[in-house]
Amino acid sequence: QRLLVVAGVVLGAAVVAKLVDMRMARRELPPGAATRYRVLRRSLMGAIIFLGLLSALLLIPQVRALAGGLLASSAVLALVIGFWNGWLTMRTGIPSFLITLSTFFMLQGLNLGVTKLLTGTVATTNISNMDGFGALEWIFASSFTIGDLTVRITVVWWLLFTAIATWLLLRTRVGNWIFAVGGNAASARAVGVPLKRVKIGLFMGVGFLAWFYGMHRLYAFSTVQSGEGVGNEFLFIIAAVVGGCLLTGGYGSPIGAAIGAFIFGMTRQGIVYAGWDANWYRFFLGAMLLLAVLVNLWVRNYAMSRRS
Repeated sequence: QRLLVVAGVVLGAAVVAKLVDMRMARRELPPGAATRYRVLRRSLMGAIIFLGLLSALLLIPQVRALAGGLLASSAVLALVIGFWNGWLTMRTGIPSFLITLSTFFMLQGLNLGVTKLLTGTVATTNISNMDGFGALEWIFASSFTIGDLTVRITVVWWLLFTAIATWLLLRTRVGNWIFAVGGNAASARAVGVPLKRVKIGLFMGVGFLAWFYGMHRLYAFSTVQSGEGVGNEFLFIIAAVVGGCLLTGGYGSPIGAAIGAFIFGMTRQGIVYAGWDANWYRFFLGAMLLLAVLVNLWVRNYAMSRRS
């Protein structure tokens, strides 16, 4: 019933937005002003639909719990860390890899030290008895069945985030800015691309997604080890490279990165279920990274030759 209400409210908001747009479209303007007016109309339509969607989602108790938790949770800290990394990269000109690696080591030590100071161990306390745990577990770590198949909610989030990122890159002005900044930052700045805002926004987006994955781990096991994820930082880079993203920037796709992550996930599980020695997984990682870098270099050289 709540889902039907949500769908009804969103549909109503879309109808209202369309009526407002039709009303505004009747106004005749000079060609120069018409372009700016068209952008205003689309922005207004998007705002009306977004507010309708937000209002509808707040009818769901789980979403209300999530919205309340976001105001005073680690999500804010993740965004701040992303902003700091992006600002520091743009301010100093130091390669982002070194900035983020330095921040990673600092946060790793801080995480271990503070957790051990507060709990006496390197793990957080069990939160399964916390108020609202069930609602947030439903969002981050639930599962559902389709026939005989059990599907984790993280698969849905994975597909949803991939779809949103693909739409953002390929269908919006911001996506064009991202490709431009990655391809040639100096040229992008020369044509008016807000270089600093784009890069800082990307760092903050990565921070938010890292927070989301951390919430999944927390609500899946009710506790988290302080060293969780340490050593996997290069796997994410490898997945993106295997998915076709250029290390030099300016080329790639979220779908390719998702396929790269899928390949590694299936390989890890396949080695376990096949009964092979788990050490072969590391060998596979190295071989795939080397192959991906070689292919990456070939694609880059091919693209440069086509341009010339």
